[in-house]
Amino acid sequence: MGVVDAVDGVDLTVRRGEIVALVGESGSGKTMTALSIMQLLPRNANIVSGSVRLNGRELTTATESEMNRVRGANVGLLFQQPRSALDPTCRIGSQVGESYREHRNASRKAGWSRSIELLRTVGIPEPVRRARGYAHQLSGGMAQRVMIASAISGEPALMIADEPTTSLDVTVQAQILRLLASKTAEAGMALLLITHDLSIVAGMADRVAVMYSGRIVEQGSSREIFDAPQHPYTRALMRASLLERDADGKLYTIPGKFVERGSVAAGCRFCHRCTVSAELGLGSRCSSEEPELLSHDDHATRCWATVKV
Repeated sequence: MGVVDAVDGVDLTVRRGEIVALVGESGSGKTMTALSIMQLLPRNANIVSGSVRLNGRELTTATESEMNRVRGANVGLLFQQPRSALDPTCRIGSQVGESYREHRNASRKAGWSRSIELLRTVGIPEPVRRARGYAHQLSGGMAQRVMIASAISGEPALMIADEPTTSLDVTVQAQILRLLASKTAEAGMALLLITHDLSIVAGMADRVAVMYSGRIVEQGSSREIFDAPQHPYTRALMRASLLERDADGKLYTIPGKFVERGSVAAGCRFCHRCTVSAELGLGSRCSSEEPELLSHDDHATRCWATVKV
């Protein structure tokens, strides 16, 4: 198949105390963006150009040893499946306090005390007993709370939450999202929330970036994105995410099929699924020339239909 650009030209800023949601369908490049920040890419992937800066520090040129000091202490990561990320042979308290011990040069006793404190902070009942337990003894929601405690133990400047509510019921989802929001506000962390579901970020994110086929196609404040979405993909994603129905009463689905980036032509990557392009007679331009991400009053869109001629 050759070389494929999984993520290309992504320009994203997350400020302290701010929640930025990165949304898009599965396969759009959201997780690869997160892994690029953490330098945890698969063996067959690498960063060939660009920059990742944390508090002014360049991470793309950092050695593995340097990145080990960054992970946990400066950047925390929440995974989609918390149980699979927890060590089944290690007590919960030891795992939660590991980052604190490593990056703060703390004793095992201090790390254990910190673990119990963090478990209590994230709402784990009987934290002393739970600290002595193991991952298989936790429910899905409790396992994610443990992961949050572990991620914040090193007091990171940036938290990356990659689909943190996957496989959790609606009530627990809301609890986890409220917990993340409160910890972001209390600690002044920057939170990058990765999700395919626009509905869960409507009342949580300060800004939203919409990703399609490795590109940011629209970004702006949460209010702007939800009140006046401009890109056809954003509007389609919103309709699907909010479970709207079409004229026949069926749940709305985005037309067409997601095409792998290696087979995308030179034009807009969404053009083969876009109904607006045909309606406005932009088909030939959309299929042959990719628009830039143009900004107007902090609301940026990558679409020929929104370009003022």
